Amino acid sequence: MPVEPSVETPANALDGLIDLQRYPLDDLDGDTGRALIDRCRRQLEDDGCVVLKHFVPDEALERLERETERLSPEAHYNQTETNPYNSDADPSKPASHPLNRFGDRTNGFVAGDRIDGDTIIRQVYQNADFQRFIATVVGMEEIHQYADPLADLVVNVLREGCQHPWHYDTNEFIVTMMTRQSHGGGRFEYAPGIRSPEGENFDEVEEVIDGDRSRLKSLDLQPGDLQIFFGRYSLHRVTPVEGDKERHTVIFAYAKEPGFIGRPERARRIFGRMAPVHERLLEEGMQRSDALVD
Repeated sequence: MPVEPSVETPANALDGLIDLQRYPLDDLDGDTGRALIDRCRRQLEDDGCVVLKHFVPDEALERLERETERLSPEAHYNQTETNPYNSDADPSKPASHPLNRFGDRTNGFVAGDRIDGDTIIRQVYQNADFQRFIATVVGMEEIHQYADPLADLVVNVLREGCQHPWHYDTNEFIVTMMTRQSHGGGRFEYAPGIRSPEGENFDEVEEVIDGDRSRLKSLDLQPGDLQIFFGRYSLHRVTPVEGDKERHTVIFAYAKEPGFIGRPERARRIFGRMAPVHERLLEEGMQRSDALVD
């Protein structure tokens, strides 16, 4: 829905959309703000995930749900078999190897270039105080919006039977906000820190895929909850959605370095298309700052 231009400060621009009494993004240097940051950092250090319950008050949540409901028909749906790395199989590895373990991915994504600047979610995504809060929590001096026009701000739309099998995120951390929950299913499960920049830890990943739940955590996220998650290092999935009510989640994608763009083949798989910048990368090639598969 359209948002009228405002001359208010960025903090005031979040008033009414975020519960600033509980989560004082407008006063992170105060006692309550510092306590919030410390709590979030401890939880992220413990298991790579923090959930801020009721981050969005009910009155704003209703508006956000209408917004993602309006955007949801723009979602690209596909059904494909994918491994945790969104890559091709490796015939040199055994069939049990994680690179050769493919699961059914049936879900939809509204790409960032379908979400214009008038939307509430894009204004939150671009808000300087929101970005400062996220950066402080994840221990960075600053974070940067994706330069990827498809993957910067995304709405994940899951209909009945849709799921997202075991996978990693392309960026080091991900920020999500649920705006609509399905009638059943759609549980978020993850294996905290199962890999690191130093290595893939394929053996333990294989155990998780085989059904070992000893290191798994499971979340029953609700509308209005904000999640900060180190998804590049924690294997995770969303279980199949049940019922005829769609599950909507907004994904705010940031990177620690400016100019981040996802791999062209990943864009093609997830959004069904590439942007001109991806086409250019196919010609020029690209490099990652780590040696992980994706």
